[in-house]
This record gives sequence, structure tokens and C-alpha cells, in this order.
Amino acid sequence: MADGPSNPTTTLAPARPDPAAGAPASGAEPQASRPQPVGAFPLPAGYLLVPAGPDTEPARRALLAGQVPDPWPPRLRAHELAMADNRDGALAALSGDDVVTRFNRFVLDPDALDDDAVAGLRSELGGLAPLVDVVSFVLGRRDIPPASDPGGAGEVAALVLSAQAAHAVSAGEQDVATRLLEESATAAEQAPVLAGLMLGAAASVGQDAGEPAEQTIDRLQRALRALDGADGLRAGRAELHLALGGAFHARAQAEERPDLLAEAIPHYHSTLQLVLSTESPELWASAHADLAAAYLTMPMTEASDQLRLGVAVQSLRNALKIFTPQSHPQRWASTQLNLANSLVYTPSTHQADNLVEAVEIYDAVLEVRNRESDPIGRARVLANQGNVLAHLGMFAPAKAALYEARFIFEEFDDQESVRSVRGVLDEVARQQTLIKSEEQG
Repeated sequence: MADGPSNPTTTLAPARPDPAAGAPASGAEPQASRPQPVGAFPLPAGYLLVPAGPDTEPARRALLAGQVPDPWPPRLRAHELAMADNRDGALAALSGDDVVTRFNRFVLDPDALDDDAVAGLRSELGGLAPLVDVVSFVLGRRDIPPASDPGGAGEVAALVLSAQAAHAVSAGEQDVATRLLEESATAAEQAPVLAGLMLGAAASVGQDAGEPAEQTIDRLQRALRALDGADGLRAGRAELHLALGGAFHARAQAEERPDLLAEAIPHYHSTLQLVLSTESPELWASAHADLAAAYLTMPMTEASDQLRLGVAVQSLRNALKIFTPQSHPQRWASTQLNLANSLVYTPSTHQADNLVEAVEIYDAVLEVRNRESDPIGRARVLANQGNVLAHLGMFAPAKAALYEARFIFEEFDDQESVRSVRGVLDEVARQQTLIKSEEQG
């Protein structure tokens, strides 16, 4: 990401010299060039300033584009260690008493400075001074977010607005937070990766606040375009792809438009291409579970479409390597149900084995879906299990499951489900009558 004529690089003036140290050497380099790649990477590395100089300039541009420098320049050894979650090593690598080094030490160890030292650091940072307030708020030194500086601009203003948005979310003011995040994205025009992350956050907050799906989709698409090529932010890009796939998926269900599922599926695949199960297990499992749900929901129009059921089964099994009853009880239950349902309908030369496995899965889910916490959910599992037991010819347990399901549906006046269960019970009765007739004949 090169800075062109319309994107001038600005610099932070050197810290005020210590009289006891003598005058700085003639032609001393500025302390930090802007825009700075702050806010793009996770904390604490994401708030470290890059000192100015020809040796660090390629790294600054790489980080600004969401890429990890290769190789790291020696002067950014602390940044490299912080990126690897080695905080102690990063602190040890920060030598010197210039303002950028002292700020970076503050980011890594905010409690090491008293309030007067923090105020002094802020006074030396010039246009980057609000970052001290941002870090203090984000890391818990202060409860109130920084106020916007009328003269603030660029990535610094964007982070101030982001901090204000976080405070608004905690206060339940999602509409205010969404507006602030949009403003933050606009302020970060010269730092497109940061702008993209702000748009992604705005999409998430807006979606939680009930904004239209079209608005969520638009923000996520703009965010992904801004992060194109940000190879150092694979997990962040994967989260955006998963969210966009989910937004298309939800819209497909809400508007009864199965064609939109075809828009969701590529984003689930993109998520799986960006992360490994060992790197981001929950994200990886969620993508597999959501991909399978989309495949199971898509209409079957051709015989070849049944291949999707096999892919769905494998994705669900992958998701269940991460989702367990202890770690993710709700996701585990829903994924297990989708697996059981797909086993029932997936063509196989081992269909009887699949049906038996489905019954066992339903049993496991019923242990966590009880009458008190989720009566309707329990009834649906019982109805599915009763149907499968009937197909296996296990009529007694099938009827027991179906009767309990019907009783719950009647209690909650779900007449459509009651009729469905009665239909299965009638079919069970007919099958039992046929068997008796054959035995008597």
C-alpha cells in the first residue's frame, strides 16, 4: 500500500530534548511517520507505533496493508515478539528513551507509569497524543472514552471514534455505536485495513440492533474489499466471510429465497480456506456447521444434488470435533440434530446403520433438551426420533416418542406439528396391521 500524492506521509516531531543531554544532532529523524498501522492487528501489537526511518518504512507500509513484514527489521524486534504474544520479550527489546519507545512500553505495560508520567507522554506525542487516551480506555486505566479532537484526523481519529463506539455498546446504545463506527471507517480513509475492520464492527453491531439484512450485507462486502490482500489478518477476514455467509443465509430464510443460499456458501468456503482448526477452532467449526446447514436447506432439483448431503455430513462431523456438550452446548445440540437429520436422508449403502446412529444422536440430544428448558425443541427431536424408529421397525419405542411429542405440541397448541405426528402414528398403525396380517396369513 503506497502513499501517493493524495496520501501524504506525515511525521511526528521529535520529543522535547532533555537540557542535560545536550542538543539533538543536526538532521535528527522524526520519531514516527503517518499513517500508523494502529488498530489493524490484535492487542497489544496492534497499538504499537512504528518508529520512522528508512529501515522501518517497508515494515510500516506492510503493516498498514495488513501484512506481516518478512523479514522484520531489527528495530522492530519488539513488534515481532508482541505479534507472537511474547509480551515480556517485547518489553525487554524496547530500549531507549525516545517518545515512540516510551509509548510502546506503555502499551505493553500500562500500569508501569503513574498519571503524571502518562500526561507527560501525551504532551510529547503531538498529533498522536489521543492514542494515549485510547490505550488507557481500552486497557482499563480509565472508564470514559476519549473525546474527539476537533483537529484530529486519520487513523488516530478513527480509533478515538472506535473507543467511543465500544462505550456506546456497553451502554446499550447500538444505534449510536453503529454511527460512530461508520464515522471511524470514513476517518481511516488513509488506512484502508483499519477502515475495513471498523465497517465489519459496524455490521455486527447493526445486525444485533436489528438493522435490515441488506445494510449488514453491504457493510460486510465493503469491509472485505478493504481487507483484500491483508494476508496477516486471515482470522479477521475469515470472521467477515463467516458473518457475510450468515447474513445471506438469514436473509434466505427470512425472505424464503433459497437462491440466496448460493451467495452464502462461497463465504463459508472462504472461511475454511483462511483458517485451520488448530488456529481458530471455534471459527473453523462454525463455518463447517453453517456450510452444512446451507447445503441441507438448499432445494434438491437434480440427482447430483444429493452429493451435497454427503458433504454436509462430513462438515457436521468436523464441527463436532470442536463443539462438545461441555464447551458449546447449544451449538453441539443443533449440530448433532443436523447430523442426525442428514443421516436419515442421505442415500447410502449402509442406510440401516445411519438410521441407528441417528437414533443414538437423538437420544444424546434429548438428555440436554428437557421439558423445562426447551419443550418445543424436545418435542421436535422426539418426533424425528419416532419417525426413524418407525423406519427401523421398532414400533413400540417409536410410538412412545411420538406420543410424548404429540402431547407437548398439543400443550403449546402447535396444531401443524400435531397433525404431522398423528400422520406418522397412523402410518405406524398401518404397518403393524400389515405385519399381523402377514403373520396370520
